[in-house]
Amino acid sequence: MICILGGGGCFALNLARYLDAGVDCLGIGRSKRPAAFMLAPSDYAFTPLHMVCEQPRLFAMLDDMQPNIIVNYAAQGEGAASFGEHADWFYATNTLMLVQLVEFLRTRPWLKRFVQISTSELYGSVTEPAKEEAPIRPSSRYAVSKAAFDMDLEIAHRIHGFPMNIIRPSNCYTPGQQLHRIIPKALLCAEKGEKLPLQGGGRARKSYLHADDLSRAVMCVLDVGEIGETYNCGPRYPIAIREVVQVCAEAAGIGFDELVEEASDRVGQDGTYWLNSSKLGALGWFPSIDLEEGVQSVLEWIRAYPELKTMDTRFVLRP
Repeated sequence: MICILGGGGCFALNLARYLDAGVDCLGIGRSKRPAAFMLAPSDYAFTPLHMVCEQPRLFAMLDDMQPNIIVNYAAQGEGAASFGEHADWFYATNTLMLVQLVEFLRTRPWLKRFVQISTSELYGSVTEPAKEEAPIRPSSRYAVSKAAFDMDLEIAHRIHGFPMNIIRPSNCYTPGQQLHRIIPKALLCAEKGEKLPLQGGGRARKSYLHADDLSRAVMCVLDVGEIGETYNCGPRYPIAIREVVQVCAEAAGIGFDELVEEASDRVGQDGTYWLNSSKLGALGWFPSIDLEEGVQSVLEWIRAYPELKTMDTRFVLRP
């Protein structure tokens, strides 16, 4: 059985869709049961549960189900929001809760593999593709909280032999993604005839990966990855956010200037996220969906669910 923590999020749901028929899959997360427009599989077994506030219930459920594989997507995201008054929420979810979870799991003989979905942001802004052994230089409390658990997880493996892997993906996108993220937000603005505030003129460079390719990476690591190893997961080259929005405008059939308006840069914005994923490539993984194709899939999703145009695209931090 595979248990997906943070199982109501878009990337977790993508993995659930990606699993072979017949694979038992249990999702656990603080979200309510995913709505139809989030594209959850019809037979997806999902339990709403707050992993920080309901930890005893979480542990009891895991002991009852005894999944041999756990993939963790659960996290407080958003680097800019981590500078606000609720900075402690990021450490409570991304660090403390997961440290406590691993301490519980390391005595359970039924667990064969724990895969942590980390982030490229813990390397900070780089001038060349970062390898897994590159210095950790986080630029936000979000990235610090993710890096802290990665390091604790590595110690758990080194000292106790805890069966873990870490996957550090670049910026991912997918149909079903939160509407405040740049690709769905740009496409929604285009569809509604609204202006997209382009923070910092879109000069920051990120590496964008379709969630299908992330799910393929997870399965690759589960199949042939070496226990205890960390794997970067991203495309070969980064791209300026401005160019990403240009791809969105072209997909929607409008001009770039029709879509955007300049806005001030966000707090803690790094200049470039760029990963060297050759270690994962040596296992046979490579990104298979280019940005134009991936953006088109998100646009088709938006057009298939008209109710998305009435929803708020602002980010709201939840405990």
